[in-house]
Amino acid sequence: MTTFHELTATSLRGQPISMADYAGKLILVVNTASQCGFTPQYAGLEALYQKYAARGLMVLGFPCNQFGKQEPGGVDEIEQTCHINYGVSFPMFEKVDVNGAAAHPVFRYLKQELPGVLGSRIKWNFTKFLIGRDGKPLKRFAPFTTPEKMENDILAALN
Repeated sequence: MTTFHELTATSLRGQPISMADYAGKLILVVNTASQCGFTPQYAGLEALYQKYAARGLMVLGFPCNQFGKQEPGGVDEIEQTCHINYGVSFPMFEKVDVNGAAAHPVFRYLKQELPGVLGSRIKWNFTKFLIGRDGKPLKRFAPFTTPEKMENDILAALN
């Protein structure tokens, strides 16, 4: 069986990244979109990252255009939204599918390990997955769960 740390993804600028690079870190994987009602969550995600990165938190953003076509842009537009509009400094990856036959392996794995209300499907942008330092998925958060409301779970997993 594949584990989280055996997976790879491609950075927003096209570099392959092994999830093994994040072994020993608490990881928050988020499917994002630049034109979504939840897009302001980027600010909260960045705040969590800034507050807890030194203690081992890593936030990984995966843009997705599968929900309402809310991530239509390319690399430059995604970077502008993330970096300029929200000050995002955590790693962002290339645009991916999270549902269907072309779903990225990271999301196929996470949905299998932590099924949600819709079973093996992701409901909308800004679904979040918390992964332990050992690579074991711990908790799935709905899109409407703000980063601020996840802080206690993050603190518990960091300790």
